[in-house]
Amino acid sequence: MKYRYVRLIIALVGLMLGSSVVNAQSYRQLTADDFTGDIPPNSGFYVAHTSCNVFMNYNVRNSRSNYYLTFDIQLKLNRDRSWLNRKVANTPEAMAQVLRHEQGHYQIAYLMQQEMIRELNAYRYTGDYQRQANAIFKRIDDKYRQMNEDYDEDTQHMQNRKQQAAWVHFLDRELTRFSSLASNNYDGY
Repeated sequence: MKYRYVRLIIALVGLMLGSSVVNAQSYRQLTADDFTGDIPPNSGFYVAHTSCNVFMNYNVRNSRSNYYLTFDIQLKLNRDRSWLNRKVANTPEAMAQVLRHEQGHYQIAYLMQQEMIRELNAYRYTGDYQRQANAIFKRIDDKYRQMNEDYDEDTQHMQNRKQQAAWVHFLDRELTRFSSLASNNYDGY
């Protein structure tokens, strides 16, 4: 079995007028019900595909040449574009393996969202805030796109069990680290 990598479709939604609150979704476990999309005819050997979007909105307040940006970073799991071939993942064991691999893709998107929240909120913006925010977004987007590619390459789409276990350990550790940072730095969000 081969597993299709998630395409992190990243959208920069530009400047949003009005007030905005930082919004960070809680982390969650994927289930087979999250995969409602049609299996594409050209899916080949792939068994599943997870589609996530990360969106950035922000509000700007200028006070005496100091620019204060309030961010809303959204992570969306696209259930209608995520699919799972239940004919191949047809036993509880196979389904659990597929879901665990796909959970890794979701974790990568979630970690990306969390890093964006942390870094975008920590930056001190100048009058060039659009370029500055976009540069942070792009740098983090590039990092997690590469991580997603490395995940599938290293695990051979979950076929390399040793590498899959190593990635599970790494991603779980990163999730714990970001959760700890969030609870220490973003109380009230």
